[in-house]
Amino acid sequence: MQFKAFEPDIEVNAPTVSAIIAGLGFFNNISRRYLSQAGIGRVVDKKLVLQPEHWYSQEAWLLAFENIARQIGDRALFNIGMTIPSNAHFPPWAVDIQSGVRSIDIAYHLNHRKNGLPMFNAETQVMLEGIGHYGCQPVSGQNEILCVCNNPYPCAFDRGIISAMAKKFEPEALIVHDDAKECRKNGADSCTYRVYW
Repeated sequence: MQFKAFEPDIEVNAPTVSAIIAGLGFFNNISRRYLSQAGIGRVVDKKLVLQPEHWYSQEAWLLAFENIARQIGDRALFNIGMTIPSNAHFPPWAVDIQSGVRSIDIAYHLNHRKNGLPMFNAETQVMLEGIGHYGCQPVSGQNEILCVCNNPYPCAFDRGIISAMAKKFEPEALIVHDDAKECRKNGADSCTYRVYW
């Protein structure tokens, strides 16, 4: 189900949170309003200021997403997702569409922390549970990847992240929501996307 954290006390780093500001572009008054109402950042001279090294409540960030979805809709959520690869920390080993899409789950865990620890440790390769995953399953013999996303973020936002990473390596890639599967917008635990190139 989108907008509902899986566990309390999960945090998101400031560069990732700033994707809302980047994704809404000229509508900075909306991002400023919803982020500050959720207790994220502070408003100085009509601008939202985030502390670059700060971590913010995932529950608060999800509340901002929910309010943006309610006021603007899925297109805004998609645009925010498209800015995630430019704002969040991603592993450097992504070199093609398959490794790029596979890197989303690692990046997801790198940019969240639990009990003060990043949820992915690059040195030990240990990943903490508690926020769900971005699945990546190449389809044998096809230019296709099946992505099952079970996390608390909005469906359109995830489609934006997957689109940005796929198109980074294959500009003509097509990313579609598999409507034959369940959707978080309807209360399901996950959404399924298909990436074609």
